[in-house]
Amino acid sequence: MWQGLRLAVVLPTYNEALSIQEVVRGFEQLGIVDDIVVVNNNAAQGTSEAVSGTSAREIHERRQGYGSAIQRGLAETGEADLVVICEPDGTFEPADLWKLLPFLSDSDAVLGSRTVQTFIYEGANMGLFLRYGNWAVAKLVEVLFNTVSLSDVGCTFRVMRRSVIDQITPDFERHESSFGLEMMLHLVRQRVPLTQVPVRYLPRVGISSVTGDLAKTITLGLEMIVLVLRFRFLKSRPPK
Repeated sequence: MWQGLRLAVVLPTYNEALSIQEVVRGFEQLGIVDDIVVVNNNAAQGTSEAVSGTSAREIHERRQGYGSAIQRGLAETGEADLVVICEPDGTFEPADLWKLLPFLSDSDAVLGSRTVQTFIYEGANMGLFLRYGNWAVAKLVEVLFNTVSLSDVGCTFRVMRRSVIDQITPDFERHESSFGLEMMLHLVRQRVPLTQVPVRYLPRVGISSVTGDLAKTITLGLEMIVLVLRFRFLKSRPPK
């Protein structure tokens, strides 16, 4: 627990068989995590074997997509007061959770950011296109929604209070890679108190199914811009 609050971690996995055990161990070593849920989203062979040697519990979500896996994980951690979402691909340091948690004293959601150059490790998949693309879309969100300072729309390391999850869950629509941005847009649109904090970004273990391909990266970027504009100008339901 952290400050008397039950803390759960959701790790969606598809192609992280080589790194997931170490990531789970990293969260275990923090000494504050009560529940680690690995959502096996039709994952690579060897994933279940890697998870079985840890304290994490593995569940299977057959509907393919990052959004599907996260939504299943959020549903499975219903008893937790705080829920952490993180990629188990080795790009994030579980210990950086210590950076995020203190900001919950003033926020209900704390999002990581990977675009601060100081924290981008050599070999990390954060070249100029990805770095400034994420920064630019984040600034678009910041301006269009008149919200807090944002510097990254693609960081998947974040922690939220259960009350916030319950508030935004009924509005979820997407099941693919852009779900992380959709979640951010619900937060800013509904005026949820949030903060974005720089976290370390390391080289990935293995190949990403999305940002490892330039064409897919460009397509995802364009999709994100369209999603931001749709949330700002086409959604009719007023913020809660």
